[in-house]
Amino acid sequence: MTNNNLEDYSIKAIKRRQYDDLPAHWVNDWLLHVIHQPASFLITDSDYCLSDEELALFEDGIKKMQAAIPLAYLTGKQAFWSLEFKVNEHTLIPRPDTEILVEQVLTWIEANVSVADTRSPNQNSLSNILNDSTPAQPFQLLDLGTGSGCIAVSLAHELGLQSKDWQVTAVDYTKGALDIAKQNAILNDTPNVTFIQSDWFSALPNDIKYQVIVSNPPYIDPVDPHLNNLSAEPLSALIADDKGLADIQRIVSGARDYLVQGGLLAIEHGYDQGDAVQQIFIDAGFANVQTVKDYGGNDRVTMGQSVSII
Repeated sequence: MTNNNLEDYSIKAIKRRQYDDLPAHWVNDWLLHVIHQPASFLITDSDYCLSDEELALFEDGIKKMQAAIPLAYLTGKQAFWSLEFKVNEHTLIPRPDTEILVEQVLTWIEANVSVADTRSPNQNSLSNILNDSTPAQPFQLLDLGTGSGCIAVSLAHELGLQSKDWQVTAVDYTKGALDIAKQNAILNDTPNVTFIQSDWFSALPNDIKYQVIVSNPPYIDPVDPHLNNLSAEPLSALIADDKGLADIQRIVSGARDYLVQGGLLAIEHGYDQGDAVQQIFIDAGFANVQTVKDYGGNDRVTMGQSVSII
C-alpha cells in the first residue's frame, strides 16, 4: 500500500473519521500505541502522517476492536490504581470499579491495624487481636482469584510504602493468569507478593492465618445478557452458578478457617447482589457486615469481620 495522499493518513485526518461504537479514547490510545508517542503528540504534531506499516497496524486494530476485542488486549496493558498492568487472554481487564475494593481494604487497615499498636501493652486493642503472631512476623493478606494481580500488587505496593510489615499472597487456579500476575509484581516492584496456584483455599498452607482476605471472584449469572459484551475475556473468571453467587458462597464459607479473630473479608460483586452477599456473610457468622457502593452509585463491595470486636 502506498500513500497517494499523505494528508489522508495524518493524525488530524484520522481523528476526523467516525469509528462505529468505539470510545474516542480507545481510538486515540490505540493510535498513540501504534506510533509510540505520548498523548501530547496528538496536539503538537497533528500533521504527522502514519507510515504504511503504522496505518496497516492501526486499521487492523480498529477492526479487531469493532469485533469486540478490548483495547487492553491489543496493547497488552491496562492502568489500574496508580500502576500499569500487563494483561492477556488469560486475565480479566482491570476495571475502575475494582479500585473501590483496594480503597476500602486500605482504609480498613489504616483504621484497624497499626504496627505500633501491636507493641502496646493494651492486649484488648483491635490491632493486638488482629495480630495473630509475634510482632516480628508480618501481617498476612490473601487475594483469591488474583487474575492479572491488580488487587494483590496494588495493595502490596501501598502497604509496602507504609511499612515492611505485610506479606501478600495471591492465588489463582489458572497458570496463565499467575504467569502474568508474577510479571506484574516485578513490573511494579512489589517483592512482598508470593503466588500459589490453587482452587480457592485448596492449596494454601494450613499454618498461616490472614488478617485480610480479598477477592474479586466470578459473579455473573451464566444467563446474564451482559456477557455478550464480554466475549473476549475468559468466561471462567466471569461466570458462576447459583445466579452468580456460587463462588462467593464458597469463599465466604471457607474464609473463617483462614482469618485471624477479627480479620477482614472483602469481596467484589455485581451491582444487584449487595443484599444477597450480605446475607451470605451474616449466615456464615461474620460481623460488622456492610456493602460499599462504587463510583457509579451501585453496590460493589461487601465486607465483614470474622467475629465481633469488643
